[in-house]
Amino acid sequence: MATPVGWAQGGSGSVCLAFDQLRDVIESQEELIHQLRNVMVLQDENFVSKEEFQAVEKQLVEEKAAHAKTKVLLAKEEEKLQFALGEVEVLSKQLEKEKLAFEKALSTVKSRALQESSKKDQLITKCNGRSPWDGTTSSLPLSPTEIESHIIKQEDILNGKENEIKELQQVISQQKQIFSPRPA
Repeated sequence: MATPVGWAQGGSGSVCLAFDQLRDVIESQEELIHQLRNVMVLQDENFVSKEEFQAVEKQLVEEKAAHAKTKVLLAKEEEKLQFALGEVEVLSKQLEKEKLAFEKALSTVKSRALQESSKKDQLITKCNGRSPWDGTTSSLPLSPTEIESHIIKQEDILNGKENEIKELQQVISQQKQIFSPRPA
C-alpha cells in the first residue's frame, strides 16, 4: 500500500487504521453509488411521464365507457334475438299444424280420388259389357277414350235436341200470338 503524501512511514498506528477505515467506507460508498446508478438507469428505462400516465389513464376510462356501451348494445341485441327465437318457435308450431292439416286434406283428397277412380272403373266395366249405341252386349270392350268420345257425341245430340225444342217453343209462342184473340 502506498503511503499518502505527508505521512511518514512508521507513523502512528491510529492514523493508518483511520486511513484504512476511511478507504473501506469510500469503497463501499462507491459500490453503493454504482448500484444506485444501475437502479436509476432501470428506472429511466421504465419511467413514464405524468402526461403519458394521464393519457393512458384517460384512454382506459374511455375504453371502460365504450365497453359499458357495448354491453348495453349486446343486452339489447340478445333481447331481440330471444324475441326472434320465440317467433321462430311459434312459427314452427304453426307450420307443423298447417303441415298436419295439409296432410289430412291430402289424404282426404287421395281417398276421394281413389273412390272416384273406383267408380270410374266400375262404370267402364259396366260400359264395356254393353254396346252404348244399341244397348246390346258387345264382344269388344270399349276403351276409356272411346267411352269419352261416345259421351261427347251423346252430349252433342242432346244439345241439338234442346236447340230443336227451343225453336219449336218459339214457333208455338209466335203461333199463340197470331191465333190468340185480341182484347177488344
